[in-house]
Amino acid sequence: MFAQLDVVPVESPEVIWAGLIPIIALAGGAMLLVMFRSVVKHLPAGYESPATTAIGPVTVAVAYVLGGIAGHDLPFDGVRADIGDGWFYLGFALVLAVSALFVWTLDIGLDAAFTLGVSVVALTATWMLWIDRTTVDGAFNSIGDQIGVDGFSLVFTGIMAVAVGLTALLLDDYIDREGVGGVEMYVLLMLSAAGGVVMASANDLIVLFLGLETLSIAVYVLAAIHTRRIESQEAGLKYFVLGGFSSAFLLYGIAFVYGATGSTNLIAIRDFLDTNTLLDDAMLLAGFGLLLVGLGFKVAAVPFHSWTPDVYQGSPTPVVGYMASAVKAAGFAAIVRVFVVTFGAYRLEWQPAVYVLAILTLGLGSILAVVQRDTKRMLAYSSISHAGFILVGVQAASDRGTAAVVFYAAAYTFLVIGSFAVLTVVSGPGDRATSLEDLDGLASRRPALALAFTVFLLAQAGVPLTTGFVAKFEVIAAAVEARSYWLAIVAMLTAVISAFLYLRIVLAMYVGTSSDEVLAQPKRRVPTAAILVIGIAFVVTIGFGLVPDPIDQMARDAVPQLVAAG
Repeated sequence: MFAQLDVVPVESPEVIWAGLIPIIALAGGAMLLVMFRSVVKHLPAGYESPATTAIGPVTVAVAYVLGGIAGHDLPFDGVRADIGDGWFYLGFALVLAVSALFVWTLDIGLDAAFTLGVSVVALTATWMLWIDRTTVDGAFNSIGDQIGVDGFSLVFTGIMAVAVGLTALLLDDYIDREGVGGVEMYVLLMLSAAGGVVMASANDLIVLFLGLETLSIAVYVLAAIHTRRIESQEAGLKYFVLGGFSSAFLLYGIAFVYGATGSTNLIAIRDFLDTNTLLDDAMLLAGFGLLLVGLGFKVAAVPFHSWTPDVYQGSPTPVVGYMASAVKAAGFAAIVRVFVVTFGAYRLEWQPAVYVLAILTLGLGSILAVVQRDTKRMLAYSSISHAGFILVGVQAASDRGTAAVVFYAAAYTFLVIGSFAVLTVVSGPGDRATSLEDLDGLASRRPALALAFTVFLLAQAGVPLTTGFVAKFEVIAAAVEARSYWLAIVAMLTAVISAFLYLRIVLAMYVGTSSDEVLAQPKRRVPTAAILVIGIAFVVTIGFGLVPDPIDQMARDAVPQLVAAG
């Protein structure tokens, strides 16, 4: 006889598909591109040019439909009600024609155009979710208590989508010039961004880990994909090995937190810590430390930064721009979501550790940057210093500190992608001409590129009337408000040290003299897509530096929340 067991039915979690559209667009776009490329051999010759041009109007149409699904109304539905269906659809047809002309003018390949279209679709859905978030009290769950959608996660989702689109434009000419990779680079780019969005939206430590691994594995391959450069393969291997160690630390941290609280769900952990006092919190504190190590590696915080200069120098230059923007943003989104929001009741325990990390990251990043001779290594250490500034905002553990983190991540995305876009163009065949000597006299050879690069560098230094100045001001103000005065002083001092680094590069471009070997090289045309990327980054850096209120208000509205389902 068998004992009869009582079977307890398990409820399937409620799935709100609207909140998942950005993730589905990025991950589904990667899969669609793979499937499309598997059947192109059966298409007639000459299909690619008209197919690429058609991506423009298709993107607009898909973005319009998915934007309506993500929100409560179709985009511009109010405009249609005001002007009537006839004029509205006439205008819509005109927009489709203009989008086709725009893609044709960019002169990019099918893979780049498709990836750009996917990023626009994801960004449109994110924007509609942002507009409608107030109708659900600012936050809701997409899958039970596992994935959350709030203002904070939506801003970082938008950052990922923008980084994917801008990087795809840079990759188009780079792949042709270097003869490496192909469709796989775009597929990996979209998959990694989908993982980053999951990290920014995760309401569970296991889900966060899965998102981090999806992002990381794709970027490991992207770093090593330039098979003609031994430095690229070395960069990928080093990033992979050290990334594996950091993942182990993160997993052990999750295990310790689970042992101390009985859950990996961020909502359950927060509620447990808010309502219970642990008499022996050694296991919980160990979990804090291990989680900080694992996530600190992703944002290149000292002393978990050793991979950064070698990986940045060896990886394909457009990929480095993506790593410095989207990957870093995803890491900080996870840090804020886990420490500031979930472990807020224990902030007095983890704030000192972040305080020390911020000081070490600011100091080492700015000092070691000044002694480098390769521009990519300089910007690698510069990115470490910027991570230190963002950690200052994290350490404040306040609403203003979180808003400063959001503003800094958004501003830095355009700054760093613009900087590496210039380096992508000037690095030349082989992707090696990135030393200071190679930049000597750039202003006489490429005055427009030198001017744009100068603006990006000065913005990173925190010169007024740029987004970089506002970002630095916000994090320092947050530190002062939190009474972390010494941390604010260290941040200001290291900003002065970093300014010397950026001025070295500017002087090399304007005062240095190009070598005969450089002058003898044929002058390549700057790709239209690269011009667009640099132009967008330039306009955002200067425009929102002069009028920072829109981004500042968005950052203040991007409040991270944990909302239990039901």
